Amino acid sequence: MVMIELKRIIKAGFINFARSGVISWAAVLVVTITLSVITAIILLQAVLHFSLDQIKDKVDVTIYFNVNAEESKIISLKESLEKLPEVEKVSYFSANESLKLFRERHQNDYSTIAALDEISSNPLGGYLNVKAREVSQYESIANFLNGDNTLVLGSTSIVDKINYHQNKIVIDRLNNIISGAQKLGFLVTLILIIISIIITFNTIRLAIFISKEEIGVMRLVGASKMRVRGPFMVEGAIYGIIATIFTLIIFLPVTIYLGNNMTNFLGINVYDYYISNLFQISVIVLLSGIFLGIISSFIAIRKYLNK
Repeated sequence: MVMIELKRIIKAGFINFARSGVISWAAVLVVTITLSVITAIILLQAVLHFSLDQIKDKVDVTIYFNVNAEESKIISLKESLEKLPEVEKVSYFSANESLKLFRERHQNDYSTIAALDEISSNPLGGYLNVKAREVSQYESIANFLNGDNTLVLGSTSIVDKINYHQNKIVIDRLNNIISGAQKLGFLVTLILIIISIIITFNTIRLAIFISKEEIGVMRLVGASKMRVRGPFMVEGAIYGIIATIFTLIIFLPVTIYLGNNMTNFLGINVYDYYISNLFQISVIVLLSGIFLGIISSFIAIRKYLNK
């Protein structure tokens, strides 16, 4: 009995969609615009996160050691740092590697290379490059290096300098940018979704207004609220499904264009991201479309059910 009633409701929803004609397609258009905004936000968030990750990869803390520092003590300090939960990676560069990299960076600076060649010994010591899991965790790592833990290892005598305080302004600024971008992204997304729900609600309410007399007759003959509300909720779900298909098709040429022409500017190939994450994006957009259609229909029909 329940299945029969459900089939009737679904069939009535398709009939309502077909009968509403232009109004139904107007509602689909509004939902498509809404879903396009949501998809655009997903892609913008991907670009933002990629850009921030690129910047975060360039931020680190470097520990420079004295020229005569014992390698065993450096390795011991490296192992202690790797045990910290805040640390993602610690790279060790020996004095010889440090000299090689220095020569590569200054290969066009002939005076510097000439001065280096006149020195019989290597004037550079080794160093550790420390990358944190999050930008906000660098201060904790710096506190560890300046605290008693390094004294236990006897490393204070071999450390020449730590560049954390030189990078602190950049690190703090990046941390603020990441935090602000996340809050702004959430706020903008929330505002756009609320606006979209209001517009979608008003469009669907217009479609329901056309059937107000039919709703009144159904209520007079004793139809349940679910029997009256169900077809319009199915109709709203149809809006969402069709709008999802249109949205995914629309963004295909858009992302191709962005991928071919804006990759250098954006730092990420939007088309490749769109295709590789198409399933996840499709699920998010589809659920958003169905949710918008059903919720908007559910709210819009209440006016006629409460009479």
